[in-house]
Amino acid sequence: MISSSDYGSHSWELLVTVDHQHEEVQKEFLLRVTGDLHIGGVMLKLVEQIKISQDWSDYALWWEQKKCWLLKTHWTLDKCGVQADAKLFFTTQHKMLRLRLPNMKTVRLKVSFSSVVFKAVSDICKILNIRRSEELSLLKQSEDALKKKKKKDKNSKEPVTEDILNLCDSPVSSGLSGSPGLYSKTMTPTYDPISGTPASSTITWFSDSPLTGQNCSILALSHPNCSPEALAEMYQPRTLADKAKLNSGWLDSSRSLMEQGILEDDQLLLRFKYYTFFDLNPKYDAVRINQIYEQARWAILLEEIDCTEEEMLIFAALQAYHVSKLSLSSEAQDFTCESEVDEVEAALSNLEVTLEGGKTSNILEDITDIPKLADNLRLVRPRKLSLKAIKPYWFVFKDTSVSYFKNKESAQGEPIEKLNLKGCEVVPDVNVAAKKFGIKLLIPVADGMNEVYLRCENENQYARWMAACVLASKGKTMADSSYHPEVHKILSFLKMKNWTMSPQAVSDPESIDMKPECFVSLRYTKKYKPKQLAARILEAHQYVSQMTLVEAKLRFIQAWQSLPEFGLSYYIVRFKGSKKEDVLGVSYNRLIRIDIATGDPITTWRFSNMKQWNVNWEIRQVAIEFDQNVFIAFTCLSADCKIIHEYIGGYIFLSTRSKGQNETLDEDLFHKLTGGQE
Repeated sequence: MISSSDYGSHSWELLVTVDHQHEEVQKEFLLRVTGDLHIGGVMLKLVEQIKISQDWSDYALWWEQKKCWLLKTHWTLDKCGVQADAKLFFTTQHKMLRLRLPNMKTVRLKVSFSSVVFKAVSDICKILNIRRSEELSLLKQSEDALKKKKKKDKNSKEPVTEDILNLCDSPVSSGLSGSPGLYSKTMTPTYDPISGTPASSTITWFSDSPLTGQNCSILALSHPNCSPEALAEMYQPRTLADKAKLNSGWLDSSRSLMEQGILEDDQLLLRFKYYTFFDLNPKYDAVRINQIYEQARWAILLEEIDCTEEEMLIFAALQAYHVSKLSLSSEAQDFTCESEVDEVEAALSNLEVTLEGGKTSNILEDITDIPKLADNLRLVRPRKLSLKAIKPYWFVFKDTSVSYFKNKESAQGEPIEKLNLKGCEVVPDVNVAAKKFGIKLLIPVADGMNEVYLRCENENQYARWMAACVLASKGKTMADSSYHPEVHKILSFLKMKNWTMSPQAVSDPESIDMKPECFVSLRYTKKYKPKQLAARILEAHQYVSQMTLVEAKLRFIQAWQSLPEFGLSYYIVRFKGSKKEDVLGVSYNRLIRIDIATGDPITTWRFSNMKQWNVNWEIRQVAIEFDQNVFIAFTCLSADCKIIHEYIGGYIFLSTRSKGQNETLDEDLFHKLTGGQE
């Protein structure tokens, strides 16, 4: 018999590379360890062997082959599965990262590369003073956008120098817990209504954050647009497939940056991923409101979302207003007008369409008889082999259904047809200049979508019926407390459209120094001469000149939310049993199957009707079950299926928020709904 000691001990050598800045000290160390040594013991042995006196508290072990952090310091090497062939890297958990914000400004700050992305984004938002971090995430630029940037840099004669705001001195970015910042519930900060910056009495709250003075203005204020030439050099999606590529780079919120191949000083985009802007408050959200406004502005300028000519001019007028206001901001008085803040808060009540419900201002309204609409409208049904048939009928809207009769007198009998609008798509078909007020209804049927148009006589009739249709599509009636705010929102948007065709002359066009081609997408700079654009923009401009700066931004966001394509993120998918590719649109309350060639909706499925969803990780297939035994399954071709899975779970998670609860999030619930079981 040979004793075990003759074989030698059970210890073995482990190679660890140390990431430090001391050139005279070696970087690779061989440690003799045993399998029952815990991770904390490995780090202790390593630090003793390095013999450099410094703070090692932010360091942790990174396992290169497995692409994972060894953060559970009480686990043994055997439990982690670490053996002699492992290559470990002893490095800092917080590293520099460049983030491109929605306003196209780049900030450089320290971020945790070992925390899951959900937590890292929360820390980033604390530094930037942005509430509701769960609405944002990190995005890798699409390959097409990067190719265009490289081509631009190659053609540029002068070296490109990017203006980067350095925020690396933040207490949060150093790994310490950050201050609550501007949105602490115990504070009542106010913002100057002219410039939108924190009033002098509250600017001192930034003292422990890098967001002091000028830095805050960069994030909370809008800045002049880029030139049309610069706009032409930026990537602009042309098709639905191009738009799908924009959404392929979202990082996995349940994994760390390092696990997803992000390296120190890489550049990522910080964007609002979920289009449910909850609890917007001008008192606390100067930076947040401005960044939402900027994301909307660039989406419109780069034609990432479609809008009509009327709508483009509304957006242009609101942007032109901002530039003129900014030129006056240096002369602005330091005061806060209470009535102006109240107006903004009133505008916000219209903005809060995100959770499909308004304020319960009158509880009795919801339990009394459900109101109904009855009026003469015209019905338009597209015909394949002939012209559209347009006929007047007597329409009655009750509950979530529309019935129509030959005339008012026959309304007591059976209707010609009854349309159930629950789960339908409601699209505005409006041209204010031509006095056209139409509602396009895409009603789900067994083999696709039944297309019906309703034509209204005037703005007021349109607002009432459109609001009723929007609520009915969500399964709500006109008794719901959000009906009247919805009518008001639609009327205010129509009023804005009226600005763009006002016959009134501009009082002093020379008083506003602007290049009109900077405020519209390239399509319209090619269609109109600068003088023509300027005249139309300035006509609308006089109607926004009385607004506060924050209110004008909120009006812009509100108009963006009113666009039919608002909040849709596109992905190229193949449905089970189908041979061709389709586009899947993911919104805050529904999924839409869209024909990739025509862009027409085929079918809509609402989250409210969803029973369950899961992912087969082996074949990367998402399967969803809805009410009435409706099953769908698809594979994602333009991105990892985990991204769509996270989108669905994320929107369901966000729908659980309420104003009554505190602002601490149930992170475990988020990961349960979005993490998957890979």
